[in-house]
Amino acid sequence: MTAQADDASLFVGLMSGTSLDGVDAVLADCSVCPPKTLAHRYQPFTPVLRTELAALCSSGADEIERAGAAARELAHVYAASVDALLGNAGVPRASVRAIGAHGQTVRHRPHLGYSTQLNAPAWLAELTGIDVVADFRSRDIAAGGHGAPLASLFHVAAFAGARARAVINLGGISNLTGVPGNGALESEVIGFDCGPANLLLDFWTQQHFGLPFDRDGAIAGSAEPDAQLLDVMLADPFFTAAPPKSTGRELFSPEWLSRALGQSKNPKRQAPAPEVVLATLTRLTCVVVASAIDRWFPQAADVILCGGGTRNHTLRRVLAEQCNPRPVMSSSALGVEPDHVEALAFAWLAHAHISRRSGNVPSVTGARGGRVLGALYPAA
Repeated sequence: MTAQADDASLFVGLMSGTSLDGVDAVLADCSVCPPKTLAHRYQPFTPVLRTELAALCSSGADEIERAGAAARELAHVYAASVDALLGNAGVPRASVRAIGAHGQTVRHRPHLGYSTQLNAPAWLAELTGIDVVADFRSRDIAAGGHGAPLASLFHVAAFAGARARAVINLGGISNLTGVPGNGALESEVIGFDCGPANLLLDFWTQQHFGLPFDRDGAIAGSAEPDAQLLDVMLADPFFTAAPPKSTGRELFSPEWLSRALGQSKNPKRQAPAPEVVLATLTRLTCVVVASAIDRWFPQAADVILCGGGTRNHTLRRVLAEQCNPRPVMSSSALGVEPDHVEALAFAWLAHAHISRRSGNVPSVTGARGGRVLGALYPAA
């Protein structure tokens, strides 16, 4: 079916997150608030590209050249996603005002004044013939912020209700947006990264079960968490640090998990089985999210889930237990599919850039004020 909207209001959002699984692309009508998804496309990364992107998250040989090559490859994947998205929607390229392309984060060091997203927006503009807005984090970081999380203002636009609610994105990293009830000031919005989610769950599943991810959380659901290992993990200072705060693979890496396993060793007991470790990582994600809500946004009346982790039945069940008595529901109950939310946010941020509106929330990122985010790469 052909998508219908005012041409000047059509934007594409592209999001490839910390999980390194692929790219979500949405075609959004930004003439309404919140923006409406007109079409969605998911394009998985090839195993070769996924492996290279994961490797580039750590220092290595010839990484500048490898990063450049990976960025160009990403641009081609993004362009193919845009072509398929628009083709399926029956929308010509000329009808799209701009593409919001977040890129692939490989370093996030806001305390050092930078965050690096692999991207080749000039290539993407050339390949698609559409203006591209990219590099969304740098302006906020230059203003003293973390450059993350960046979807909080969109979460407010999409999910605000009469009562306060917590919006939880379960991507590679989990993050929280505290959305005040209607009539509240933007300065009352809070948001921050909570801790690891799919990032470590997928890593462990790939390493020990030869699967890309734990479908429906079936493996984790077959075992009970290891209490001692969970206590070691929860002792990480990040979980109790006050916001604003953000994190990524730099902290919650396979090495982090290996250290936790080593610290939980006891000569009097056997090492936990792989399925037990997966159950423990699942419980960790849920405990830190629920604790973050209780500590920093206790006024939340309910919890809205988005991101790939929403499909993990075990993760949702355990999170519902941890958040009880607050009801926990998918963002689909509010009209936005969980897999669309982050890509839709970057379409919305591209629209904000074109409109010269600020896209950050200073109370979330810690920036000195609102800033217009992103850099424009015109198609011609």
